[in-house]
Amino acid sequence: MKNANLAKKIKELRVRHGFSQETLAYETNLGLRTVQRIENGESEPRGETLKRLSIALKTSPDELLDWSEQEDKGFLLLLGLSPLSFLIFPLLGIIAPLVLWIAKRNKIKGADTYGKKLLNFQITWSVVLFLAYLFFILAMFGVITIELDFLSSFDSLPIIVLFLGLYFINISFIVVNAILMFKSKNVWYPSVRLLK
Repeated sequence: MKNANLAKKIKELRVRHGFSQETLAYETNLGLRTVQRIENGESEPRGETLKRLSIALKTSPDELLDWSEQEDKGFLLLLGLSPLSFLIFPLLGIIAPLVLWIAKRNKIKGADTYGKKLLNFQITWSVVLFLAYLFFILAMFGVITIELDFLSSFDSLPIIVLFLGLYFINISFIVVNAILMFKSKNVWYPSVRLLK
């Protein structure tokens, strides 16, 4: 699989530069059969050969090896479900997908766009959750006064229902959008757009 991706990259760059296989062989001082084997995925260029190819194709060896995005639905599903770690600790719902997104955003097809939407939603949800906690703590200690009947008696049921509702909304969006993404359908998260 890796040989096939690298072979495809090299061939695409060769064609983009307008080189024939013979021209690329001449420019790199490699044999024509070597270039053909590399482009057919029969051989993987390493060391000096990789360096010569990258110079001729005006790229670096690292960029040549990581040049194109690969499709990996398994990773996208992992990225999509990683915010469920908020159940352990709320900030993990941001940290886990952020780490995965940074690691693979330019290497996995769809990871950048999907990751941004997911992170925007998780950040928005975490801010709303924090503000709700802050609001109720301040109301409980009388720092702010509110004229809502259910809060004046400090009955904890409405508060529990509110927080369970927030958690249910987050879990629902995470699971539904992970399934949609896995099926290559459009995802939608309500959020403030923080990452563009």
